[in-house]
Amino acid sequence: MYKLGLVVLGLVSVADLLTPVLTDGEHPPMEIAIGAAVVGLVSLVLIGFAWQGKRWSLAPLITLRLASALLAVPAFFTSGVPAAAVAAAGVGVAATVFGVVAVLLPSRELERVR
Repeated sequence: MYKLGLVVLGLVSVADLLTPVLTDGEHPPMEIAIGAAVVGLVSLVLIGFAWQGKRWSLAPLITLRLASALLAVPAFFTSGVPAAAVAAAGVGVAATVFGVVAVLLPSRELERVR
């Protein structure tokens, strides 16, 4: 589950990285989109370290991804946000939660039954 979690967090990070290109400048505002892109880029670097087994990268990675997900929450409560942006925020938050849980679950080796 560990590597699956990293892949999911990587996909969400790539989506963050592409936010400035996909925004209309208002939903999210360009300042938020650029900040999301920076978080996405740093997350991708941390995912590379985590993939190589460097466990020190998990705490900052999880912190960045959860902060990014929390920044998407206002889309659910602000009026005038397009439905597509709300849906994207929902998918991003759900994928982030799944990825974080998958990374944190202890790995379990299947034991042979004798």
